[in-house]
Amino acid sequence: MTTITTEKQQYLTYILTDGDSQVAVVPERGGIVTSWKIQGKEVFYLDAERFKDASLSVRGGIPLLFPICGNLVDDTYTLDGETFKLKQHGFGRTTPWEVTHQSTDDGASLTITLTSSEETFAVYPFEFQLDYVYTLKGNRLEQRFRHTNLSDEPMPFSTGTHPYFAVADKSKLTFDIPSTDYKIKGGKEVYAFNGTFDFDQEEIDFAFINLEDQTATVKDGDSTLAIDFDENYSTLVFWTVKGKDFYCLEPWSGPRNAINTGDFLLTASPNETVETVITMTVS
Repeated sequence: MTTITTEKQQYLTYILTDGDSQVAVVPERGGIVTSWKIQGKEVFYLDAERFKDASLSVRGGIPLLFPICGNLVDDTYTLDGETFKLKQHGFGRTTPWEVTHQSTDDGASLTITLTSSEETFAVYPFEFQLDYVYTLKGNRLEQRFRHTNLSDEPMPFSTGTHPYFAVADKSKLTFDIPSTDYKIKGGKEVYAFNGTFDFDQEEIDFAFINLEDQTATVKDGDSTLAIDFDENYSTLVFWTVKGKDFYCLEPWSGPRNAINTGDFLLTASPNETVETVITMTVS
């Protein structure tokens, strides 16, 4: 059975159900997916206490990254000689979104929309419309992101997600990452990945570059997670913290500071829509 229902929790929550799979979306809290259960088992981690505090960024689910991924030096970028401030990962994950379309014709599909405003224009001088479509089909969750430039000038941006996957024992995870090259946050040196992570470190923050494929997989016991992303995504970030029951595997279209360096920066021409797609499958 395929349905879309709503529940009034702390925020109005949309529940997408397709068979034994169920996804929860909270549009007004940054358009975030907070939960994905398959046969009752939770795929995502969520820090419920942080989620309750609107002044804090959400740690869990799938935060949305726009118009930058990662952090900027001094939270600052320059565009056409003018300087702007943007906090880490941009404002997509902290701004309320609006539900603009629902469908149960081919899976459970929910479209959320974010448009430019005076608040966004102060930190990102473009008129835009984002239409992000979540489609749940059984054990597969598709995220189709449409970025439309409503300005008269080309609109540079990065887009990505920051999913937090629940895990009971990180040492039992097996990774297939489509790259052997990575940088550590804040560094320029490129290191060679040997296929495993040292989870005794307090924090791991690796940005994989030079991707050779557009799929990453993680095996956790009898379960396998596959993350597929289209060729707009150039960077795959792995992040985790010691003692926390999550790991993050994040497709980014561009690396940190791309809006300043231009590295793999996406650009939408006036009235153009740039579409990107990320799909997660659990088997």
